[in-house]
Amino acid sequence: MTDEKPAIEPLLARLCGGEVTERDYVGYFMNEHGEELVFAQRRGDKTARLWHSDTDWEMFRIGDHSIRLDGPMDGMITVADLIINREEATWLSACLAASRHLRQSRT
Repeated sequence: MTDEKPAIEPLLARLCGGEVTERDYVGYFMNEHGEELVFAQRRGDKTARLWHSDTDWEMFRIGDHSIRLDGPMDGMITVADLIINREEATWLSACLAASRHLRQSRT
């Protein structure tokens, strides 16, 4: 028996079809409709990467100010060109906050 944990990054990479490695801060979310989201932030990159199963795993580049309230319709929440619900926005906001230090440039 081994105490090694299986790496989550290869599983998420296979799920979304994107490049997700052990160098990334990663997050995973499934909404109430069974749609899945994958978040990845690499140290030194100015933006994070977001994939959503509802968009056929298209990758979106996002940053600290990407989540927008009250898009074209009242109460709509958007990130990049993607409409998300409140639960997804809460999860995404937490991912962005937890990985913020990785986007900051070193001096």
